[in-house]
Amino acid sequence: MGQIRILVNIVAGKKQYLFDEEGRRYLDAFAGIATVSCGHCHPDVVSTIVEQASRLQHSTVLYLNHAIADLAQALAKKMPGDLKVAFFTNSGTEANELAMMIARLYTGCHDIISLRGAYHGNAAGTMGATAQCNWKFNIVQSGVHHALNPDPYRGVFGSDGEKYASDVKDLIDFGTSGHVAGFISEAIQGVGGIIELAPGYLPAVYSTIKKAGGLCIADEVQAGFARTGSHFWGFEAHGVVPDIVTMAKGIGNGIPLGAVVTTPEIAQVLTRRSYSNTFGGNPICTAAGLAVLKVIEKEKLQENAHAVGSYLKKRLLSLQDKYEFVGDVRGRGLMIGLELVTDRTMKTPAKAETMHVMEQMKDMGVLVGKGGFYGNVLRITPPLCFAEEDADFFADVMDYSLSKM
Repeated sequence: MGQIRILVNIVAGKKQYLFDEEGRRYLDAFAGIATVSCGHCHPDVVSTIVEQASRLQHSTVLYLNHAIADLAQALAKKMPGDLKVAFFTNSGTEANELAMMIARLYTGCHDIISLRGAYHGNAAGTMGATAQCNWKFNIVQSGVHHALNPDPYRGVFGSDGEKYASDVKDLIDFGTSGHVAGFISEAIQGVGGIIELAPGYLPAVYSTIKKAGGLCIADEVQAGFARTGSHFWGFEAHGVVPDIVTMAKGIGNGIPLGAVVTTPEIAQVLTRRSYSNTFGGNPICTAAGLAVLKVIEKEKLQENAHAVGSYLKKRLLSLQDKYEFVGDVRGRGLMIGLELVTDRTMKTPAKAETMHVMEQMKDMGVLVGKGGFYGNVLRITPPLCFAEEDADFFADVMDYSLSKM
């Protein structure tokens, strides 16, 4: 367990594979932190980027450009209800910062409720909404209250979503003026350890937030763009319609791009002052974003994420039956978490063992991520072109690595 970690120098990628400087191939089961949706260097996306770069690299959103308009229109078609206005940013952090500001401007309130274990970014505002000390610097982070995490595995109420939702009502009653700006959450916590929110939680919380005059913000930075397989957006699995949706990562397949989508009424608040983002919505990134949407649809990557993800999850559940170290297997589509523990009853985090498994798998040609507050959750978020044979290879390598524990 005390071996020296050797970093991999990645120099090339193709589909679900990465290659180091010595030409060795790795199966990528992390996708640059759930970012590479279509696959590394997808020819359709690459050709779109090259073509756009050769024609116009940058102007500014002060001028009209069809690339930004086309992507905004395409995103609107993917959204429920009246979510029709898009603002483009360069990252998920920027998108969440903007969404929180919009909620505060629209409601006239400052208080925002987030979840313990959440990760929403590392800028001043989003760091307040992030709720893990590992990711928070000691700076002023005002106006955010963190509710109990509706974690079916480690949470105090198990899978009872409505009991967790009552904590949000208590936070509003006892920690605010009774009115809030909004509530922000991921449908599946990524950095938090691939935690699916307990059933019934989001509908109950959304209702409570509405009664307190707040807006509901869905952070789809990791779960969005077909990654969950069953739905295009993570929040759809909960039967709710947010007031604001934020996104990044999979939207650009590696190109720096994020977005905030909301209703025309809510978007109106940004006309009160001059709002602009120099590089947000630049032609190259938005052209790439539209190409990504087209590839997801053309290659049926959502259906693939559902089929292959379900198959892989079954393979991993069989490992849970085989090894006491595997405490929990969770997630949906190609967003899966496998939590390692040294004691199943006490759920004692197996942090060192998790690193050992990651290193062993890397040595065998498989790259996987980790997360969770204790760093003991293997995060499996490969490109959406992952095939069934890749799932088998991944599960076999993990099986061998666990057998060496």
